Amino acid sequence: MLNKTEELRADFEKALGEVKDQASLEGVRVRFLGRKGGFLTEILRGLKDLNPEERRLMGAAANQLKKEFEARMAEAEQGLQEKPKTTIDLTLPGPEIKIGRLHPLTQIIRESVGFFEKIGFQAWEGPEIETEWYNFDALNTPADHPARDMQDTFYLAPGVLLRSHTSPVQVRVMEKEKPPLRIITAGRCYRRDAQDASHSPVFHQLEGLMVEKGTNFTHLKGVLTMFLEHIFPFSFKTRFTPSFFPFTEPSAEVSISCPVCQAKGCSSCGRSGFLEILGCGMVHPNVLRNVGYKQKDLTGFAFGVGIERIAMVKYGIPDIRLFYENDVRFLRQF
Repeated sequence: MLNKTEELRADFEKALGEVKDQASLEGVRVRFLGRKGGFLTEILRGLKDLNPEERRLMGAAANQLKKEFEARMAEAEQGLQEKPKTTIDLTLPGPEIKIGRLHPLTQIIRESVGFFEKIGFQAWEGPEIETEWYNFDALNTPADHPARDMQDTFYLAPGVLLRSHTSPVQVRVMEKEKPPLRIITAGRCYRRDAQDASHSPVFHQLEGLMVEKGTNFTHLKGVLTMFLEHIFPFSFKTRFTPSFFPFTEPSAEVSISCPVCQAKGCSSCGRSGFLEILGCGMVHPNVLRNVGYKQKDLTGFAFGVGIERIAMVKYGIPDIRLFYENDVRFLRQF
């Protein structure tokens, strides 16, 4: 029995040396001193089976061993309390915090809308699912116009479609508000374009409208020139070229001198020296009549520009598909 207590002391010291925390220390206590199944407790309970002389010797040895175990347990617990609770070196730099950023198209939209708000335009939004009335009829687009064909427009049901431009917002606002009126709107548009480096079936458009007595083409040219000079970080020349849109008359395409070749002609501008940026014009009288404006001397102008187009020219991006692939290597540049 005395040999057994020596073996028990050796086992206890080994187990105590492996203690790392309070949980493992409690495990050692239960294993050796626990009331149910503890090794030392079992020895003390077995004393009744010994003769008086052995019981006296074994009892004294067991009690001495219990005192040693309890003292060693107290020392171990004290050591755990004094042990540092963390091994982190606070002088080392922390982990890199990855900060998100706005998509380049969102940046262009916010910057553009912010500019027009500063010069008196009010931002509006409209639905992406439209009726033919708002998308075509109210905008003076006849029923036989090519843009209304199934191969050019996403129809969801007879007379219902995904808007092909943001111009329906102009009609909706004019139906509710009376002139003078200055609005700016931006959002997604949808057309059945084959996807390539310069076309996408889903794209974003920024559109502006100003309607008030005395508005003329000079005002349109001045506002657009200020906007283009604000949005592009390089110097350029502006060119207005006659064009046609059903909802404006007269109409024009606005181009800027190519920033790559300085208007000398290169592959980026198709050797023309200029890059087409947006379309614009004076609001067609039929559009004003369709929304209930009856003043004969009332005029206005409207314009529309592709957000992707602005971003591609501003940042020198060669492929429109890069905006939609969500490649972090591309997006983190902006």
